[in-house]
Amino acid sequence: MARRGARVTVLERAGALREVGAGIQISPNALRVLDALGIGDRIAEVSAPSRGVELRSGRTGALVARIDYARHRPAAPFRVIHRSRLIEALARAARELGVGIELGQQVTDLPPAPLLIGADGLHSRVRAALNGAETPFFTGQVAWRALVPLEAGAAPVAQLFMGKGRHLVSYPLADGLRNIVAVEERSGWTAESWSLTDDPAKLRAAFAGFGGPVPGWLDQVRDCGLWGLFRHEVAPRWHDGTRAILGDAAHPTLPFLAQGAALAIEDAWVLAACLDARADQRAALERYQALRHSRAARVVAASNANARNYHLGGPARVGAHAALRAGSALAPALLFRRVAWVFDHDATDLRP
Repeated sequence: MARRGARVTVLERAGALREVGAGIQISPNALRVLDALGIGDRIAEVSAPSRGVELRSGRTGALVARIDYARHRPAAPFRVIHRSRLIEALARAARELGVGIELGQQVTDLPPAPLLIGADGLHSRVRAALNGAETPFFTGQVAWRALVPLEAGAAPVAQLFMGKGRHLVSYPLADGLRNIVAVEERSGWTAESWSLTDDPAKLRAAFAGFGGPVPGWLDQVRDCGLWGLFRHEVAPRWHDGTRAILGDAAHPTLPFLAQGAALAIEDAWVLAACLDARADQRAALERYQALRHSRAARVVAASNANARNYHLGGPARVGAHAALRAGSALAPALLFRRVAWVFDHDATDLRP
Protein backbone atom coordinates (compact mmCIF):
# COMPACT_ATOMS: atom_id res chain seq x y z
CA MET A 1 0.00 0.00 0.00
CA ALA A 2 2.87 2.36 0.74
CA ARG A 3 4.32 1.65 -2.72
CA ARG A 4 1.00 2.87 -4.13
CA GLY A 5 1.12 6.16 -2.19
CA ALA A 6 -0.79 5.33 1.01
CA ARG A 7 0.31 6.52 4.45
CA VAL A 8 0.56 3.37 6.56
CA THR A 9 1.11 2.67 10.26
CA VAL A 10 1.58 -0.87 11.57
CA LEU A 11 0.63 -1.61 15.18
CA GLU A 12 2.62 -4.69 16.25
CA ARG A 13 2.07 -6.44 19.57
CA ALA A 14 5.63 -7.76 19.91
CA GLY A 15 8.06 -5.47 21.68
CA ALA A 16 10.80 -6.34 19.20
CA LEU A 17 11.13 -8.26 15.94
CA ARG A 18 12.87 -11.19 17.58
CA GLU A 19 14.01 -14.63 16.40
CA VAL A 20 10.67 -16.39 16.88
CA GLY A 21 8.99 -19.29 15.15
CA ALA A 22 10.71 -21.63 12.75
CA GLY A 23 10.71 -22.31 9.03
CA ILE A 24 8.27 -21.22 6.33
CA GLN A 25 7.95 -22.64 2.83
CA ILE A 26 7.66 -19.85 0.26
CA SER A 27 6.10 -21.43 -2.81
CA PRO A 28 6.14 -19.78 -6.28
CA ASN A 29 2.70 -18.21 -5.82
CA ALA A 30 4.07 -16.22 -2.86
CA LEU A 31 7.41 -15.49 -4.51
CA ARG A 32 5.63 -13.86 -7.46
CA VAL A 33 4.23 -11.28 -5.06
CA LEU A 34 7.56 -10.76 -3.28
CA ASP A 35 9.24 -10.26 -6.66
CA ALA A 36 6.55 -7.75 -7.66
CA LEU A 37 7.23 -5.90 -4.40
CA GLY A 38 10.91 -5.65 -5.37
CA ILE A 39 12.26 -7.80 -2.54
CA GLY A 40 12.69 -11.14 -4.30
CA ASP A 41 16.48 -10.74 -4.36
CA ARG A 42 16.57 -9.99 -0.62
CA ILE A 43 14.54 -13.11 0.08
CA ALA A 44 16.86 -15.20 -2.08
CA GLU A 45 19.88 -14.02 -0.06
CA VAL A 46 18.50 -15.26 3.28
CA SER A 47 16.58 -18.34 2.16
CA ALA A 48 17.38 -21.74 0.69
CA PRO A 49 16.07 -23.47 -2.44
CA SER A 50 13.76 -26.46 -2.31
CA ARG A 51 13.50 -28.86 -5.23
CA GLY A 52 10.34 -30.59 -4.08
CA VAL A 53 8.88 -32.93 -1.49
CA GLU A 54 9.55 -36.58 -0.74
CA LEU A 55 6.76 -38.63 0.85
CA ARG A 56 8.28 -41.36 3.02
CA SER A 57 7.20 -44.19 5.28
CA GLY A 58 7.39 -43.12 8.88
CA ARG A 59 8.28 -46.60 10.11
CA THR A 60 11.17 -47.31 7.72
CA GLY A 61 11.99 -43.97 6.13
CA ALA A 62 11.66 -45.58 2.68
CA LEU A 63 10.65 -43.36 -0.22
CA VAL A 64 6.98 -43.64 -1.19
CA ALA A 65 6.68 -40.85 -3.77
CA ARG A 66 8.44 -37.72 -4.96
CA ILE A 67 6.92 -34.47 -6.19
CA ASP A 68 9.70 -32.69 -8.09
CA TYR A 69 8.95 -28.97 -8.30
CA ALA A 70 12.24 -28.18 -10.01
CA ARG A 71 11.56 -30.70 -12.78
CA HIS A 72 8.01 -29.66 -13.54
CA ARG A 73 8.34 -25.89 -12.93
CA PRO A 74 12.03 -25.05 -13.47
CA ALA A 75 11.27 -21.35 -13.99
CA ALA A 76 9.21 -21.04 -10.79
CA PRO A 77 11.57 -21.21 -7.80
CA PHE A 78 10.48 -22.61 -4.44
CA ARG A 79 12.29 -21.33 -1.32
CA VAL A 80 12.34 -22.06 2.41
CA ILE A 81 13.18 -19.43 5.01
CA HIS A 82 13.30 -18.84 8.74
CA ARG A 83 10.25 -16.85 9.77
CA SER A 84 12.35 -14.11 11.35
CA ARG A 85 14.37 -13.61 8.14
CA LEU A 86 11.16 -13.08 6.17
CA ILE A 87 9.86 -10.58 8.73
CA GLU A 88 13.18 -8.71 8.69
CA ALA A 89 13.08 -8.37 4.90
CA LEU A 90 9.48 -7.18 4.89
CA ALA A 91 10.03 -4.73 7.76
CA ARG A 92 13.13 -3.25 6.13
CA ALA A 93 11.34 -2.72 2.82
CA ALA A 94 8.32 -1.18 4.55
CA ARG A 95 10.42 1.25 6.58
CA GLU A 96 12.32 2.31 3.45
CA LEU A 97 8.95 3.37 2.03
CA GLY A 98 8.07 5.39 5.12
CA VAL A 99 5.79 2.88 6.87
CA GLY A 100 5.62 3.50 10.59
CA ILE A 101 6.05 0.28 12.60
CA GLU A 102 5.07 0.81 16.22
CA LEU A 103 6.18 -2.08 18.42
CA GLY A 104 4.73 -3.10 21.76
CA GLN A 105 1.19 -2.12 20.76
CA GLN A 106 -1.36 -4.35 22.50
CA VAL A 107 -4.55 -3.38 20.67
CA THR A 108 -7.58 -3.82 22.93
CA ASP A 109 -9.95 -1.38 21.23
CA LEU A 110 -9.95 -1.00 17.47
CA PRO A 111 -8.57 2.46 16.66
CA PRO A 112 -10.45 4.78 14.31
CA ALA A 113 -8.86 5.08 10.87
CA PRO A 114 -9.95 5.75 7.29
CA LEU A 115 -9.07 2.10 6.73
CA LEU A 116 -8.20 -0.44 9.42
CA ILE A 117 -6.71 -3.75 8.25
CA GLY A 118 -6.70 -6.67 10.66
CA ALA A 119 -3.72 -8.89 9.91
CA ASP A 120 -4.09 -10.04 13.52
CA GLY A 121 -4.09 -13.79 13.11
CA LEU A 122 -6.03 -16.67 14.56
CA HIS A 123 -7.59 -14.70 17.40
CA SER A 124 -8.34 -11.63 15.31
CA ARG A 125 -10.23 -8.83 17.03
CA VAL A 126 -11.11 -7.35 13.66
CA ARG A 127 -12.61 -10.64 12.44
CA ALA A 128 -14.69 -10.82 15.62
CA ALA A 129 -15.88 -7.24 15.10
CA LEU A 130 -16.99 -8.10 11.56
CA ASN A 131 -18.42 -11.58 12.15
CA GLY A 132 -19.12 -11.95 15.86
CA ALA A 133 -17.64 -14.43 18.31
CA GLU A 134 -16.80 -17.91 17.00
CA THR A 135 -15.74 -21.21 18.55
CA PRO A 136 -13.09 -23.07 16.53
CA PHE A 137 -13.13 -26.88 16.28
CA PHE A 138 -10.17 -28.74 17.84
CA THR A 139 -8.96 -31.21 15.22
CA GLY A 140 -7.57 -33.65 17.79
CA GLN A 141 -4.07 -32.90 16.52
CA VAL A 142 -1.11 -31.10 18.03
CA ALA A 143 2.09 -29.93 16.37
CA TRP A 144 5.63 -29.52 17.63
CA ARG A 145 8.12 -27.27 15.89
CA ALA A 146 11.88 -27.30 16.38
CA LEU A 147 15.18 -26.37 14.77
CA VAL A 148 18.27 -28.58 14.79
CA PRO A 149 21.71 -28.25 13.17
CA LEU A 150 21.78 -29.17 9.49
CA GLU A 151 23.87 -32.17 8.55
CA ALA A 152 26.44 -31.97 5.75
CA GLY A 153 25.21 -32.84 2.30
CA ALA A 154 21.51 -32.46 3.11
CA ALA A 155 19.32 -32.64 0.01
CA PRO A 156 17.36 -29.45 -0.76
CA VAL A 157 13.94 -31.11 -0.42
CA ALA A 158 11.17 -31.29 2.12
CA GLN A 159 10.73 -34.79 3.54
CA LEU A 160 7.37 -35.91 4.88
CA PHE A 161 7.33 -39.08 7.01
CA MET A 162 3.84 -40.59 7.29
CA GLY A 163 2.66 -42.86 10.09
CA LYS A 164 -0.56 -43.98 11.72
CA GLY A 165 -2.02 -41.00 13.53
CA ARG A 166 1.07 -38.83 13.04
CA HIS A 167 3.51 -37.38 10.54
CA LEU A 168 6.74 -35.37 10.54
CA VAL A 169 7.96 -32.81 8.00
CA SER A 170 11.53 -31.56 7.79
CA TYR A 171 13.54 -29.43 5.37
CA PRO A 172 16.87 -27.53 5.32
CA LEU A 173 16.88 -23.80 5.94
CA ALA A 174 19.63 -21.29 5.34
CA ASP A 175 22.04 -20.54 8.22
CA GLY A 176 22.87 -24.22 8.77
CA LEU A 177 19.50 -25.16 10.28
CA ARG A 178 16.97 -27.94 9.74
CA ASN A 179 13.31 -27.20 10.36
CA ILE A 180 11.08 -29.85 11.94
CA VAL A 181 7.28 -29.86 12.28
CA ALA A 182 5.76 -32.99 13.83
CA VAL A 183 2.02 -33.61 14.14
CA GLU A 184 0.29 -36.16 16.39
CA GLU A 185 -3.35 -37.07 16.88
CA ARG A 186 -4.50 -37.00 20.49
CA SER A 187 -7.76 -36.73 22.38
CA GLY A 188 -6.60 -34.15 24.93
CA TRP A 189 -7.07 -30.49 24.07
CA THR A 190 -4.02 -28.28 23.57
CA ALA A 191 -4.17 -24.49 23.36
CA GLU A 192 -3.99 -22.76 19.98
CA SER A 193 -0.94 -20.67 20.73
CA TRP A 194 2.48 -20.10 19.17
CA SER A 195 4.03 -19.28 22.56
CA LEU A 196 3.67 -22.68 24.28
CA THR A 197 6.73 -24.87 24.75
CA ASP A 198 7.09 -28.57 25.51
CA ASP A 199 9.61 -31.10 26.79
CA PRO A 200 11.58 -32.49 23.81
CA ALA A 201 11.38 -35.93 25.46
CA LYS A 202 7.64 -35.94 24.77
CA LEU A 203 8.29 -35.24 21.10
CA ARG A 204 10.79 -38.09 20.94
CA ALA A 205 8.38 -40.46 22.68
CA ALA A 206 5.56 -39.62 20.26
CA PHE A 207 7.75 -40.53 17.28
CA ALA A 208 9.74 -43.37 18.83
CA GLY A 209 8.47 -45.79 16.18
CA PHE A 210 9.77 -43.73 13.26
CA GLY A 211 12.87 -44.78 11.35
CA GLY A 212 15.24 -43.35 8.75
CA PRO A 213 16.92 -40.10 9.81
CA VAL A 214 14.09 -39.07 12.17
CA PRO A 215 15.55 -40.51 15.43
CA GLY A 216 18.88 -38.76 14.82
CA TRP A 217 17.16 -35.44 14.17
CA LEU A 218 14.97 -35.68 17.25
CA ASP A 219 17.92 -36.60 19.45
CA GLN A 220 19.30 -33.12 18.71
CA VAL A 221 16.16 -31.22 19.73
CA ARG A 222 16.83 -29.10 22.81
CA ASP A 223 13.83 -26.75 22.66
CA CYS A 224 10.49 -27.14 20.94
CA GLY A 225 7.20 -25.33 20.65
CA LEU A 226 3.80 -26.99 20.82
CA TRP A 227 0.41 -25.82 19.61
CA GLY A 228 -3.02 -27.30 19.10
CA LEU A 229 -4.47 -27.39 15.60
CA PHE A 230 -7.97 -25.97 15.28
CA ARG A 231 -10.21 -25.86 12.24
CA HIS A 232 -11.80 -22.49 11.52
CA GLU A 233 -14.30 -21.62 8.83
CA VAL A 234 -13.32 -19.09 6.20
CA ALA A 235 -14.81 -15.84 7.45
CA PRO A 236 -18.11 -15.03 5.71
CA ARG A 237 -17.48 -11.29 5.99
CA TRP A 238 -14.06 -9.79 5.24
CA HIS A 239 -14.88 -6.07 5.49
CA ASP A 240 -17.47 -3.44 6.38
CA GLY A 241 -16.25 -0.60 4.19
CA THR A 242 -13.71 0.81 6.67
CA ARG A 243 -12.30 -2.38 8.25
CA ALA A 244 -10.90 -5.45 6.48
CA ILE A 245 -9.10 -8.69 7.33
CA LEU A 246 -6.50 -10.81 5.60
CA GLY A 247 -4.36 -13.88 6.19
CA ASP A 248 -5.20 -16.08 9.17
CA ALA A 249 -7.68 -13.47 10.38
CA ALA A 250 -9.81 -14.24 7.32
CA HIS A 251 -9.00 -17.90 6.59
CA PRO A 252 -6.95 -19.80 9.22
CA THR A 253 -5.25 -22.67 7.43
CA LEU A 254 -3.97 -25.96 8.81
CA PRO A 255 -0.25 -26.48 8.04
CA PHE A 256 -0.72 -29.50 5.74
CA LEU A 257 -0.18 -27.70 2.43
CA ALA A 258 2.34 -25.10 3.70
CA GLN A 259 0.18 -22.23 2.42
CA GLY A 260 -0.67 -20.13 5.48
CA ALA A 261 1.98 -17.47 4.89
CA ALA A 262 1.62 -17.70 1.10
CA LEU A 263 -2.12 -16.99 1.22
CA ALA A 264 -1.54 -13.96 3.44
CA ILE A 265 1.06 -12.62 0.99
CA GLU A 266 -1.38 -13.11 -1.89
CA ASP A 267 -4.13 -11.36 0.09
CA ALA A 268 -1.93 -8.35 0.76
CA TRP A 269 -1.16 -7.76 -2.92
CA VAL A 270 -4.77 -8.14 -4.03
CA LEU A 271 -6.09 -5.88 -1.27
CA ALA A 272 -3.67 -3.09 -2.13
CA ALA A 273 -4.28 -3.46 -5.86
CA CYS A 274 -8.05 -3.32 -5.44
CA LEU A 275 -7.85 -0.18 -3.29
CA ASP A 276 -5.50 1.43 -5.80
CA ALA A 277 -7.76 0.63 -8.75
CA ARG A 278 -11.06 1.96 -7.34
CA ALA A 279 -11.75 5.26 -5.62
CA ASP A 280 -14.83 3.82 -3.92
CA GLN A 281 -13.28 2.07 -0.89
CA ARG A 282 -16.28 -0.14 -0.16
CA ALA A 283 -16.43 -1.29 -3.79
CA ALA A 284 -12.70 -1.98 -3.71
CA LEU A 285 -13.05 -4.10 -0.56
CA GLU A 286 -15.99 -5.96 -2.10
CA ARG A 287 -13.81 -6.82 -5.09
CA TYR A 288 -10.97 -7.93 -2.79
CA GLN A 289 -13.22 -10.41 -0.97
CA ALA A 290 -14.76 -11.63 -4.23
CA LEU A 291 -11.31 -12.30 -5.72
CA ARG A 292 -9.88 -14.03 -2.66
CA HIS A 293 -12.67 -15.95 -0.94
CA SER A 294 -12.95 -18.95 -3.28
CA ARG A 295 -9.16 -19.28 -3.60
CA ALA A 296 -8.72 -19.30 0.18
CA ALA A 297 -11.58 -21.74 0.70
CA ARG A 298 -10.14 -24.19 -1.83
CA VAL A 299 -6.68 -24.14 -0.23
CA VAL A 300 -8.14 -24.56 3.26
CA ALA A 301 -10.17 -27.56 2.08
CA ALA A 302 -7.10 -29.16 0.47
CA SER A 303 -5.12 -28.65 3.68
CA ASN A 304 -7.89 -30.30 5.69
CA ALA A 305 -7.85 -33.29 3.33
CA ASN A 306 -4.09 -33.75 3.72
CA ALA A 307 -4.54 -33.93 7.49
CA ARG A 308 -6.41 -37.20 6.93
CA ASN A 309 -4.25 -38.57 4.13
CA TYR A 310 -0.96 -38.28 6.03
CA HIS A 311 -2.21 -40.27 9.03
CA LEU A 312 -3.68 -43.40 7.47
CA GLY A 313 -3.15 -46.79 9.11
CA GLY A 314 -3.73 -50.47 8.29
CA PRO A 315 -5.03 -51.48 4.85
CA ALA A 316 -5.91 -47.90 3.95
CA ARG A 317 -2.29 -46.84 4.37
CA VAL A 318 -0.99 -49.84 2.37
CA GLY A 319 -3.34 -49.07 -0.50
CA ALA A 320 -2.67 -45.33 -0.49
CA HIS A 321 1.10 -45.77 -0.38
CA ALA A 322 0.97 -48.30 -3.22
CA ALA A 323 -1.00 -45.84 -5.33
CA LEU A 324 1.48 -43.07 -4.56
CA ARG A 325 4.44 -45.28 -5.50
CA ALA A 326 2.81 -46.20 -8.80
CA GLY A 327 1.94 -42.59 -9.55
CA SER A 328 5.44 -41.37 -8.72
CA ALA A 329 7.03 -44.02 -10.95
CA LEU A 330 4.61 -44.11 -13.88
CA ALA A 331 3.01 -40.66 -13.99
CA PRO A 332 5.08 -38.14 -12.01
CA ALA A 333 3.62 -35.22 -13.95
CA LEU A 334 0.10 -36.30 -13.00
CA LEU A 335 1.11 -36.43 -9.32
CA PHE A 336 2.48 -32.91 -9.58
CA ARG A 337 -0.66 -31.63 -11.28
CA ARG A 338 -2.65 -32.50 -8.17
CA VAL A 339 -0.94 -29.57 -6.41
CA ALA A 340 0.07 -27.42 -9.39
CA TRP A 341 -3.06 -25.25 -9.07
CA VAL A 342 -1.74 -24.04 -5.71
CA PHE A 343 1.69 -23.00 -6.95
CA ASP A 344 0.76 -21.76 -10.43
CA HIS A 345 -1.60 -19.09 -9.10
CA ASP A 346 -0.47 -15.53 -9.83
CA ALA A 347 -2.12 -13.01 -7.49
CA THR A 348 -0.39 -10.12 -9.28
CA ASP A 349 -2.31 -10.86 -12.48
CA LEU A 350 -5.66 -9.36 -11.48
CA ARG A 351 -8.64 -9.91 -13.76
CA PRO A 352 -11.79 -7.75 -13.79
